[in-house]
This record gives sequence, C-alpha cells and structure tokens, in this order.
Amino acid sequence: MKRSIKAITVQELTDELIRAGYKHYSARQVCHWLYKSRTLRSFDEMTNLPKEARWYLAEHYFIDSLAVENVQESIDGTKKILYRLRDGEFIESVLMPDNKKRDVFTLCVSTQVGCPMKCTFCLTAQMGYIRNLTPPEIIDQVLISRREFLTENQCLRNLVFMGMGEPLLNTQAVVTALRFLTSPQYCAFSPRRVTVSTVGIPPGIKKLGESGVGVNLALSLNATTNELRSQLMPINKKYPIESLIDACREFPLPRRRRITFEYVMLKDVNDTEEDARRLARLLRPIRAKVNLIVYNPVPHLPYEPSPQEHIERFRQILVTKNYTVAVRYSKGKDIKAACGQLAGNYLLAQSH
Repeated sequence: MKRSIKAITVQELTDELIRAGYKHYSARQVCHWLYKSRTLRSFDEMTNLPKEARWYLAEHYFIDSLAVENVQESIDGTKKILYRLRDGEFIESVLMPDNKKRDVFTLCVSTQVGCPMKCTFCLTAQMGYIRNLTPPEIIDQVLISRREFLTENQCLRNLVFMGMGEPLLNTQAVVTALRFLTSPQYCAFSPRRVTVSTVGIPPGIKKLGESGVGVNLALSLNATTNELRSQLMPINKKYPIESLIDACREFPLPRRRRITFEYVMLKDVNDTEEDARRLARLLRPIRAKVNLIVYNPVPHLPYEPSPQEHIERFRQILVTKNYTVAVRYSKGKDIKAACGQLAGNYLLAQSH
C-alpha cells in the first residue's frame, strides 16, 4: 500500500533509496521538490531525478494526502478551503490576508476531523469528534494552500493551529508536523511565526514545551471563574483554571516572548469589569498578552457579541494593569470562516 512521502524524514528516505540502488543525494533532491517547490503535483516533475527513481517513488508513495473539494472567498479576501481526505472525511482550513500587507498571508490549520471539546459557543463542536489528523495531513494543508492559492509574489508567513480540533489532544502528530514545518531542511517557517492554540490541556502543554520546537502558545481562556468556564468549556471540569495557569507558568518561553490568552467576549456572560480585574490577577504570574475576540454569532447557540463599549472598558482595565491587549475582529465571517465558525453546513450535514 502506498503511503505519504511526507511521512518520512530525509534520512529515512536516503536509506531507502540507497537500498533501492539510487544515489545518496536523491533524497535531498526529493525533499527540495516537496517542501521548497510551489508547483509540484507529481513525481514526474522531479526532473533532476532519474526516471527510474521517479517510477520507484510513484510506485511506493503519494504526494498529497488531501484533495481540494471546495473553496469559498470572503469579501475581505479570506479563503475557506474544504479538503477531502483519502478516507473520505473532510476538514477545513482558512487562508487570511494581512490587514496591511495584502501580499502576506496567515493560514489557520486544522488538527482533527471535528472536535471533542464541546465548547458551547463554537460551531465546530457541534460536529463532534471523528479522528486525529496525521502529520502529512497537517503539513499538506500548508503546502497545498501555498501551491494552489498563492502567487509567486505572495508569501505565506504565519501559521496558526486554530482550526478544527484541539491540537494538544493530537500532540504527537502536531509536534511531528511542526518539526517538518519549522526545520530549514523542510519548510523553514520561523517558530516565531507559528502559534499553537489550545483550550487548555496541561499534559499537552508540557509535551509541547518539552519538544523544543519553540513555537508560540495561545490559550483559549474565555472565563475567569471555574464555574463559568466549566459551563462554556466542559474540559475545565477536568483541567480547571489553576492547573492551566500552572502549566503556562512552566512553559519554556524564549526571551521577549509571551503566552497569548484568547478571550471571546460574550455579552452579559464574561464581559464585566470584575471579569477584567479577575483576569488581570490570574495572569500576573505569567508573561502574557491578551487577545479580546469579538464573538461571531452562531445560529441556534445562545450567545451574542459584547457591545463595543463593554469590550473597550474591558480592554482599558487590562491596559491599566500593564498588559498588552489587542481586540481581534475575525475575518471571513460571511463565509463562516471566522473564529469558532469552522464546520459549515456541508460538514455538519456529513456528521449527522
């Protein structure tokens, strides 16, 4: 049975090709095509390899583990990409242009088919959980998005693991994919430009820190008391806020880096002045910055976005406590590509 060529390292591929009778440098040539080329679709295009080597690779491996099923484009330039996996399942990722530099893009990457977290304000949670993605399925979202949807003059600079699924419930595959994505030998993304977002899985935070990949950590907090957070995010019953703060305090941070705390602003739920003061106290032991996220309403879910004046008042309280605070307005809302909206009608229909 064929397997993904992106499931093996340069050394593993070198050893295999040498055993098959090809030159030791052939694997480096293959990896250059796979990870540096923006046009590669088949082994036949690897023109600096002997034909026999290309035939060998085509017989034993496939290049892409995903197929583009559908693309929607927002009025703001965001693209939501529906991918079909080789087993017939579907995932979505989102390609977003920078607000100022329109030729620079960020990709929102998925790590699971569906999501097991059951957060009550999130559309993806309505799908339920189907399975983890493999490292090649994670990597291919990056490579195919760059190949199919960006021109030579456009740059994919940032990766955010904030798509479908909880990355730190698929830690081994995520870390493996991160090694490929950040290694100069492969995709060469700067770890400073890669962020993994979690609802808060302390063992996963520990493993990510110990892996040494050096990427950024973001934690979706969304409440300042265990009672409320458990209502919004049931995982809090297993991992309460105190355990998350401890895990974040122990997470290895390079100099001048901070952990991002994401806080979805829900009208009359978590947006009071006291919430802001509690948040400031909670984050005091950590090098932290805060993203206040304007909520994207989801049909049939009982939440509304906080009014602008509530958000500004919340922000000002945190600023006076010396936190760096940004208010985030999600892109792609008109195509259900915004934060918490992945798993559009097609995916939800498939899951029921």
